[in-house]
Amino acid sequence: MLEKLGERLESLEENIDETAHAGMLEEIHAIRRELIYLRKQVWPLREVVAHLLKGDTPFIGEATGMFLRDVYDHTIQVIDTIESFRDTLSSLQDLYLSIISNRMNEVMKVLTIIATIFIPITFIAGVYGMNFAHMPELTWRWGYLAFWLAVIAMAVSLVLFFKHKKWL
Repeated sequence: MLEKLGERLESLEENIDETAHAGMLEEIHAIRRELIYLRKQVWPLREVVAHLLKGDTPFIGEATGMFLRDVYDHTIQVIDTIESFRDTLSSLQDLYLSIISNRMNEVMKVLTIIATIFIPITFIAGVYGMNFAHMPELTWRWGYLAFWLAVIAMAVSLVLFFKHKKWL
């Protein structure tokens, strides 16, 4: 059972960098529940075997004691393996959350850049969209063209600024 859990962990570890998706987080939680269940089952066994090894009962002879020590060692190994798997799961969960966070940061960066480009353009369009009768630019023959040239120049200059700062 521990070998199968170990194989599932290795598979998750190999795939998490390439394709982190919500199913992986569900798999991590499922494995964690199984490990907790196993630990609850094995931990009392360790105590029972330790008690049998310490006790002076007439039912357990010298030859049986040797086998009980072997069972005790295997029980400790299983508990250590479970704890190791739990540590690995915690690391995998941290890695998964980090990858998802980095993806979200990239999306937020793109959305912020788009918003930063369109906010000044929206401001200019809002000012010239007001219904004032006495705005000198409204009567210019080339006013519409000047508006579009200003908007395009502003957008291009912001994109160049972002590239210069290596944000794009």
